[in-house]
Amino acid sequence: MAAIQAIRGMNDVLPDQAAYWQRVESVLVELFGLYGYREVRFPVLEKTELFARSIGADTDIVAKEMYTFIDRNGDSLTLRPEGTASCARLGLQHGLFHNQQQRLWYLGPMFRHERPQRGRYRQFHQAGAEAFGWDGPDIDAELIALTARIWRSLGITAASLQVNSLGDAAARRAYRERLLAYLSPLRGELDADSQRRLDTNPLRILDSKHPATQAVLVDAPLLRDHLDQDSVRHFEGLCGYLDEAGIPYEINPRLVRGLDYYSRSVFEWVSGELGSQGTVCAGGRYDTLVEQLGGRHPVPAVGFALGLERLVELLTLGDNENPSGVDVYVVVLDEAARLAATQSAEQLRDRGLRVQQHCGGGGAKSQLKRADRSGAQVAVVLGEEEISAGRATVKPLRRDAPQFSVGQEKLAAALAKFFES
Repeated sequence: MAAIQAIRGMNDVLPDQAAYWQRVESVLVELFGLYGYREVRFPVLEKTELFARSIGADTDIVAKEMYTFIDRNGDSLTLRPEGTASCARLGLQHGLFHNQQQRLWYLGPMFRHERPQRGRYRQFHQAGAEAFGWDGPDIDAELIALTARIWRSLGITAASLQVNSLGDAAARRAYRERLLAYLSPLRGELDADSQRRLDTNPLRILDSKHPATQAVLVDAPLLRDHLDQDSVRHFEGLCGYLDEAGIPYEINPRLVRGLDYYSRSVFEWVSGELGSQGTVCAGGRYDTLVEQLGGRHPVPAVGFALGLERLVELLTLGDNENPSGVDVYVVVLDEAARLAATQSAEQLRDRGLRVQQHCGGGGAKSQLKRADRSGAQVAVVLGEEEISAGRATVKPLRRDAPQFSVGQEKLAAALAKFFES
C-alpha cells in the first residue's frame, strides 16, 4: 500500500524550519503591537461572493485560482485566498468602522490553486496589517515604516521598496482605454497570459515578467500621466514622508496590484534573492472596499500583506545558526544521576533556559554527539561521580572555552553568568 503524501503545493513545516517561523512570527507580533495594531482572527472559509465582489470577478485569483465548492446547504464557499477582504468584512459586520478608526492585524494560511514553484504554494501563509479611517498619506507611510522595521528586526537587507499610484477609479478607466488602444494592435506579440488579460484585466499586463511582453510595454502609455489631482497630491505626500523618514524607494510606474479594490498609492518590497517570486510584501490603499461590501459610507483604508514562506526563506539565506537550538543539553551517564538530572533540568527551566534532557541511555560519547546536534550552547554532564560530589560538569559546545565543574546548587547561577558573558 502506497504511503499517503501531502497534497501538492501544501507543505509540511519540519522542526528545524519551524524555529525560523516562530522567530518571524514573534517579531511580527511584537512590532504590530509596537505600532498600536490589534489582532483579529477570521474564518478560513468565507462566502464566495466576498471575494468576487472585492477582488474582482475578472482577476486571475477569482477566475482561476480559488478553492470554491458548494456546501450541504447549497451555499458557495471559498477558502480565503487573501486577508484584506475578510478583515474588511469582519470590521463591517461587527460595527468596528462606525465613527471609529481601526488599526488591525492578522496572520494565517491562505489558499490559491496555482502551479507550485519556489515561493508560490497552494497553501501559503500571510501576515497583514490594515488601517481603516484615515485618508492622508501619513498612515500609508506608517505602514511602510512598519515593514521597514520588520526587515531591520530580522536582519534582512535584501529587500527594496517600490511605490506607485493607481489614481482613482475614473483615472484608471481612462488609462485602461489608452492602454487597450496601444496594446490591441500588438496582441500577437504578447505572451499567452497577457493576451487573455487584454480582454479581462489589461492593467495586469504591466506586471508581466515575460521578455516579449516587456519589450512591447517599453513605449506603452504611463498611468502616472493620467492621474487625478487628489491622487497626485496624496502620492507626493507619501514620497515626502518616506524621504523625511530616510526610507529609500523607487517609483515604479509599471507597478500595479492584481486585486481590483486597490486605488491611489500601492507599494511592494521585492528581493532579487528569491528568483522570479521576488515580492516579499505588498500593499496599498483601498478606499472604496468597505462600501463595495455593503457599508453605508466609504471608509478610507490602507494595508499590506507579507508572505511568511518568502520571509522565512530570506531569513535562512546565509544563516548558519538555526534558532531551534536549545541552551542546555543534560547528559545523564547512569541511572544514579537520572533523578538529580531531572531536578537540575527543571531548575534551569525555572530560570528561563531551554533545556533538553537526555533520555534512553547511552554512553558519554554518544550523548555528547546528540548534545552537539541539538544546537545547545553547553552540555551539563551528571553521573555517579558528580552526584557523589554534589557537583555538575559544564562543557561548552559552541565556544573555545574549557569545561568546568560547579556545585549543583550554584549551577543555574553559573550558567546564567556564562550566557551573559
